[in-house]
Parts: sequence; structure tokens; C-alpha cells
Amino acid sequence: MSIYVDIEKKLGNFFLKTKFEAENETLALLGASGCGKSMTLKCIAGIEKPDKGKIIMDGVTLFDSEKRINLPPQKRRTGLMFQNYALFPNMTVEQNMNAGAKRAGSVRNQNEIVRKMMERFELTELAKHYPYQLSGGQQQRVALARLLVSEPEILLLDEPFSALDSHLRLRLEQEVREVINAFGKTVLLVSHDRDEVFRMCDTIALMYNGKIDKIGQKEEIYRNPGTKEGMLLTGCRNISPVERTGECRVLALDWGIELELTKPAEDVRYIGIRSHEMHFGKGENTIACQVMQEVENPFSYTLILKPEGSGCRGYLLWETGKDFWRENRRENIEICIPSKSVLSDGKQLQ
Repeated sequence: MSIYVDIEKKLGNFFLKTKFEAENETLALLGASGCGKSMTLKCIAGIEKPDKGKIIMDGVTLFDSEKRINLPPQKRRTGLMFQNYALFPNMTVEQNMNAGAKRAGSVRNQNEIVRKMMERFELTELAKHYPYQLSGGQQQRVALARLLVSEPEILLLDEPFSALDSHLRLRLEQEVREVINAFGKTVLLVSHDRDEVFRMCDTIALMYNGKIDKIGQKEEIYRNPGTKEGMLLTGCRNISPVERTGECRVLALDWGIELELTKPAEDVRYIGIRSHEMHFGKGENTIACQVMQEVENPFSYTLILKPEGSGCRGYLLWETGKDFWRENRRENIEICIPSKSVLSDGKQLQ
């Protein structure tokens, strides 16, 4: 099952202009709140109407502004799960399920489909419960099951774990992955959580201010986000503007340090260094630093470092293991940064 999206929509001062395609894979739209991720899903589902463009699913045109095609939501065969699951509060679990099964044909057929789906999602004992009587995880299972009984051609998951407590997320992620694998078609997942996206998806589209900055396989996206915004979205905590000082060398203006890169730096404006990819001691791109503060995490320390020398106006964050730091704690340290670990927004480093 394939999906092709090329749409534009203006909402006040916000302008959505997004283009992508996917086929039999799980594609994540990763971006901060307000960047247009959820609006994109609503346009695909037919809840919102784009101002311009096309949406084509498996050869069927759902929307085409030039041809004036705009299929209603009930004819699009899309399964959209909202952040809050949007269960009908005045209906029981069983009634919610039946509401999603109207496409299944006869009432008898609907009842059979609902029965099997409730068994699959272990909801049979909750059939007479109302949404307010369910936990967050149970509500999510009902919402997913209700989507699947409608026999959608594509799943659209809008922040499916945002309403859950953190201790439930990993277990429920596994359940959703099993649903996705069994579904076997295209799934679009909206999220602002980089770790969740990496665990759940094959392909990632980095979305910023209504546009997709970069799209690709998840390993490549995390290795080379491609833009300053992409670095931020994938969790890079050390970012600085730079000036080029040599063919493959830049001066990081916030830290007052020069760094060697792996490729020519003519187009570089920003560099990024992930906090776990700096190493203790001398090596490539060695930097002398003063330890300004140490922040204790459950299983690590985050050290706030000030590079020594003139021109430093910012700090570096370095994450290291607790045992290591307890054994090597000091006020001044040297760290090194392998050139292959330096991220960049320059085209030459893609």
C-alpha cells in the first residue's frame, strides 16, 4: 500500500507545505509541537482540507485541488488514532468497537469481527466498561482495535503514547509494533520523541515549521540530520555556529575552539556534537575544559564544561557513566571529539 502526499495549507500565519511518499513501511513525522505533523494526518484522513495539492493512496486519488477531488473521510479507508484516543464517552468498549465496524457489512458480520478483535486485544472482559473506567493503556488498545475493525488501508497514529505514563510506554510500544507488523501496510506515526521514533519506525521525516527538512532511513537521519533543526530534533545537545578556518576545519564560535571535520567545510554554518560522543583524554580534536557543574542522572552524570581559552561564551554538555566519573572526578579535564562524530548542516557533509 502506497501513499503520496504533496499538499499546502495556510492557517493564519502558519503555512504547511509538505511532500513525501511511503509504501508498506512505518514512516515517522518527527517534529516539535506546532510544526504541522498532526495537520498533515488530518488532511490525509479528510478531516481537514488542504488549499492545494494531491493525496493519492494506492493509485486512488483522495484529494486533488486541480481536479476538485476531495473524498469524504468515510470513503478514504484511513485509520486515524488521535492523541486522546477519541473514544465515545457514552459508549461501552463493545459499542465503541461496533461503531468502528460499520464498514464490515451485515450486523452479524460486524459482531463476529468485533468479537475476534476484542479477543485479540484482550478486551472481552472489558466489553461493558465505559472509557472513564479504563486505564490509559486499555483505552489505547480499544482505540487501536476500533481502527482495525474498520479495515483501513493505512494507519495514522498521532502521538499514540503521549497520554501514557512513562513506565507504560515501552511495554505498549511493543504491543503497537506487533499490531503494525501484523497490519503489514503503510503506517504514519507522528511524534516529537526521538527515541520513540527510532524504536518504532523504518523511515523518518524531520519536520520543521510546516516543511520536511530531510527524509531517509532512521540510521542515516540520526547519523546526518542535515540541518541545525534536524540536530535539535534528533537530540543533539551541543550546537554552535561556526566560521571556516581551513578546508576541513572550523571555529566553533560559542566554544572558542577549532575542530577538524571529515570533509570540506565550505557550506557549514552550524556543527553539533552529541553529548555521549565525546571521550575522556587526548585524541582527535582535544579540548581542555573546566568542569563547571555536574548533574546526576539515574545512571549517568551530565557534566557542564567550559572550554579553556579566549572566545568561549557557551558550554559543552558531556554525558558519562557514574562509575567512570566517580573514579576520575576532577575540576579540569581534557576531552576529545572524533571528527566523524561532528554533525553539520553543510551540504558537503551529507
